[in-house]
Amino acid sequence: MLVLSRRVGEAILIGDDVVVRVIEVRGRGTRASVRLGIEAPLGTKVLREEVEVEVTREMMEAKDPVLDVLDDLVGKPSGD
Repeated sequence: MLVLSRRVGEAILIGDDVVVRVIEVRGRGTRASVRLGIEAPLGTKVLREEVEVEVTREMMEAKDPVLDVLDDLVGKPSGD
């Protein structure tokens, strides 16, 4: 992992077409929060980590045959 320090207005370049810029820093120490601006081409997926984790968890739950309500309602194919 690369760890960098940046000040408000400074940016980090990722590849040729993604820019992450520090917009604002509030507070100090462990209670500080940072607002970032992200410039990326249209179609580039940009998500907060917790959103990606939640989406992945929900997708795994949706694949669980125990939760497949449609099969329970319509009846499972007999396989014959």
